[in-house]
Parts: sequence; structure tokens; C-alpha cells
Amino acid sequence: MSPPLWTVAAMADAMGAARVGALPETVGGISIDSRTIGPGEAFFAIAGDRHDGHAFVDAALERGAALAVVAADKRETLPADARLLVVPDVLEALRSLARAARARSPAKVVAVTGSVGKTSTKEALRLALRADGETHASSASFNNHWGVPLSLARLPETARYAVFEIGMNHPGEITPLVKLVRPHVAIVTTVEPVHLEFFPSVAAIADAKAEIFLGLEPGGFAVLNHDNPHFQRLERRARQAGAKIVSFGEHARADARLLKSVLLPDGSTVAANILGIPVDYRIGAPGGHFVINSLAVLAAVTLVGADLALGALALAGQRPAAGRGVRTTLEVAGGRALLIDESYNANPTSMRAALAVLGTAQVGARGRRIAVLGDMLELGDSGAALHQGLAAAVTENAVDLVFCAGPLMAHLWDALPAERRGGYAGSAEELEAQVLAAVRGGDAVMVKGSLGSRMGPIVKALARRYPVRAPGEGTPAQG
Repeated sequence: MSPPLWTVAAMADAMGAARVGALPETVGGISIDSRTIGPGEAFFAIAGDRHDGHAFVDAALERGAALAVVAADKRETLPADARLLVVPDVLEALRSLARAARARSPAKVVAVTGSVGKTSTKEALRLALRADGETHASSASFNNHWGVPLSLARLPETARYAVFEIGMNHPGEITPLVKLVRPHVAIVTTVEPVHLEFFPSVAAIADAKAEIFLGLEPGGFAVLNHDNPHFQRLERRARQAGAKIVSFGEHARADARLLKSVLLPDGSTVAANILGIPVDYRIGAPGGHFVINSLAVLAAVTLVGADLALGALALAGQRPAAGRGVRTTLEVAGGRALLIDESYNANPTSMRAALAVLGTAQVGARGRRIAVLGDMLELGDSGAALHQGLAAAVTENAVDLVFCAGPLMAHLWDALPAERRGGYAGSAEELEAQVLAAVRGGDAVMVKGSLGSRMGPIVKALARRYPVRAPGEGTPAQG
């Protein structure tokens, strides 16, 4: 049985909270969602953009929450006998508890940011470090102003390693988050044209990502992509913050250097030199982007003193997260089809990576590689050109048909040769029927778009229409 996460006394002291009701001595976890809260956990009634958590305090307590952390100005709206910790501001109280969690923790801490690959890199670090000792990592993509303090407040005192994902879409957002986390190692996966709607240039995005160095512990390391055009800019910012530089990539001078890789439909084999140590390993998720980021992962494993060999072996167990490359085999007319779900989000770099993965997918004798693409959002004035520019990646990766949804994807549609045009509609909802009708045995179908373009329902519609074959039952595509 796991030890409790917090004593209530320590929580109250950290947050400066007033205690109300018959409180327990300890809590086993922390939640901000009354629908999924577990027995014995503390519910933080955060006021969000759409919902105020105070409206769900009763539900959380009824589901077995140990207590609720609530704002003083909402105390009178709650039952007199409710089990509460009362604070001036719930989100600020969560931040205070996060600071206390970091202060008490002996863990070696890694923070990850970057335009692309944050979540998959964080999950790879979780795997690699867990092979050496107890490891805590952020859930899902909890990387914003509430996700980071929530993830940090959940850090067990017994953890040997901890990994936190830190995101942003405006300047200045990373600084307060990384100063909470205070990592020993900070990874920047890459800098790309993402969120350009909020930045004057990609160089400005690099500067915003460089904020992660401002929270590094003394003697900390900045792990940087040597192949990225903004490497020197990031290196300069890291040195100004007092960081030691470790680079990764294919570059001849990279400290964690890729020597050779073989990209396969279900993963990759890799030969690399990690800080002077030759390593051969396998990655269980397909795609060249996973290969490059694995170099950063293994560099970080080495820098925090974990076992490099165990970490490298563990990467064979890496799998894509939901909406980020999960594969399903469908029973369709004429055989089986492979569905690759990339619907969680999209930007020009991740879109090209997904098209490259589709290009390696096995198809049947009559099968086709089909890309179903929705708008990439928050690209500002560059949006039209960046969508149009995907046409080259479609051709390079032997994608046979492209279905496009949304006004921005119209620019790609116009740039495609006629023989590669599958169908176009103004929205994902309107495109759905065309995609469902097109799939046949032997096809490999990849669905991707920004979250706001709502491509996920197309994935669900395909799974509803065609029986899903359990993993391991036969070949992925036949026809």
C-alpha cells in the first residue's frame, strides 16, 4: 500500500488554510475533477474559464473525497459540516502546495518544453527513469498554469525522479512555471512555427522557450537540439542563465548523437553515442521524431545519474499516447484497414512527422495511404503558406489520397495534384461521410488536425462504422 501523499496538517500549513469540519489526518491524492476523484483524495475547487469548481464540491465529497480546498468567499455557499480547507485563492493555494512538494522532494527533476514532442518525450522519460527507480511524471498534457502546479503537488516524497512538461502559447508563461519546478535538467525538444498568431517570429518563440533555463537549479543542464536552426540562440540564453549545455541530434558535434537508425512500421532501431557511451536500442513507437527525441531522453537519464542501459532497454515499451499515433485495425469491405489516430493536435512540424509515419505504414495489395487532415490553427498570417507547403510532404511520403477539412486546408487542397485529391469539405463534420465511404481493405488511414479543427470525431466514426480488431489479431492491412 502506498504511503499517503500529504498529511492534512502539512497541506494546511503550506497553503495557510483554515480547517473546517471533521478532517482526516491524511490524503492519498489530489484532484480538480469531481467526476474522476478517488476515495481519500483532496478536491481543489479551481475556478476555470468555463466552470467554477465550487459548484462540484458536494459531488466530490459524495464520491469519497477526503476534503475540499475552497475559497473563503465561497465558504457560505457550502454545507456547514463539509470537510474543508479554506484559503483566499484556490489556484494560489495549489501553487503553494506545489512549492512545498518541491521543497521536501529529494528527486532529480527533469523539465521538458518545445514546440513539438513535449508529451511523448515526457512519457519516454517516465519509462526510462522508472526502470531505475520510483518516478513521478505529469499526467496527460498537464503543462499549463494549473497543470504544472497540480502535477508538482502530486509529487510523492518517496520519488527518486520526477518529470514535468511545461507548455506555453504566449511569452512569459514558462517563467513562473519553471520557477515552481526548479529542474536539474531542462530539455527543449525543438523550436518550430507554432502559435505564430501570438509571436512576431520563430526566433521570438525560441526566446519564450528559453525561459525554461531561468528556473534551473545551480549547476543544472540545458539539453538542446543541435540540429535545430535556433540551437545557437538557445545555447546563448542557456549560458546566460548559468546552465551547462548538452546537445543532441545528428550533428557531428552533438553530445548525444544519432549514428544510425532504421525506421520500421511498428518502431525503430537506433545506434547512438550518448555522452561518450555507445548504445544500441529499440523504440516501440514509429517515427523519426521519436528517434531524435530519444537522444534527449537518454542524455537526461545519464545526467540525473540513472542507469543508461536500463533506460535504453525500457524505450522498447514506448507507445504513442491517445490521439498521437495510436493504431487500430478495422474490418472493412474487402479486408482490413489500418487507422492511425493523430487527431489530438497539429502544427506544420508534427504534420510532416505524421505524414512520414504514414509513408512507412504497410498497405495491402490494393491498399492506399490516405491522409485525412484538418486545419492547423494559431499560425497567424503564415497559415495559408504553411498549409500549402504540406503538398511536398504528401508526395515525398507516397501518400495516395488526401482528404482536407477546413478553410486553411483548402490551400493544401488547391496545391495537390488531381490524382491525390480524395475529398474536401469546409469542416470535419461535413467531411466525415466522404472518409467513411472511401476506406477499403488494405488501406492505411491517418487522421490529424489541430484540436480546434475537431478531427477526433472522424476517428470515432470510423471505429463505430467498422469493427475494431483486437491488437495482435492478424496483419494490420489486407486487401
